Amino acid sequence: MNTIFRTATAVAAVALTGLSAAADPAANKDIALGLLEQGLAKGDRDYIMTHVAEGYIQHNPQAADGREGLLGFVGFLEALDPPVSVNPVHVIADDDFVVIHQEAEFFGPKVIIDVFRFEDGKIAEHWDSIQETVTETASGRSMTDGATEITDLDKTDANKALVTALVTDVLMKGEIDKIDSYIAPEYMQHNPFVSDTRDGLKGFIAYLGENDISFWYSELHNVVAEGNFVFTQAEGVYDGTPTAFYDIWRVEDGMIVEHWDAVQAIPTEFAHENGMF
Repeated sequence: MNTIFRTATAVAAVALTGLSAAADPAANKDIALGLLEQGLAKGDRDYIMTHVAEGYIQHNPQAADGREGLLGFVGFLEALDPPVSVNPVHVIADDDFVVIHQEAEFFGPKVIIDVFRFEDGKIAEHWDSIQETVTETASGRSMTDGATEITDLDKTDANKALVTALVTDVLMKGEIDKIDSYIAPEYMQHNPFVSDTRDGLKGFIAYLGENDISFWYSELHNVVAEGNFVFTQAEGVYDGTPTAFYDIWRVEDGMIVEHWDAVQAIPTEFAHENGMF
């Protein structure tokens, strides 16, 4: 089983704790949602001019850098048929970061996880991971259904630490025997290729090893948490391909009980020089 993992050579976990004086998570959520629903889906350039910083840093491979690059990308979106549409499912805010998990129409049905960083009340940086929607899944669950209510705000830091430890120990170091310490037996799975339950996850990992399919996380770039929901942004390798792994984990009573993700191969060509991370 250990053959499918390699010890990471670089670990950069960003655990964000405490709110800066300028951070307004509720307002940031509204602005980020508005950018998707109003600015991009409806082509509202005034909204973008108002809420996006001029020096906006872009990590989506297809869009050019800066606010002007985003405005140009809107013109590209407006020409699509069928038109772009968005349906937000989860919205998580932590300090100056907002994470939005959404269903979208973008060259066909997609599941997208967007990450926005705010500075002085405006969107200053953006990352995302985009995956084709799969309707026939191993668990029978969709890629976006399940729990959405944010609870246990007093446990945010503890939940963030738990999920960070899971990613570091199991997905980066390959310590498979520690899965039981982090994942609940009734674990609900929304990755379309993995079955429900903790045993389903173990079975998938075993399958990868038996078939020499490489899978590991090499670097953890960001951790964003609000109550019972924790988002992790990582890069690694899947089946020999450099890959972006965006995961959302739900925690209950000190154990991870539900998981969603959007997984994207990292391209070799970008419309900017910022990379995906």
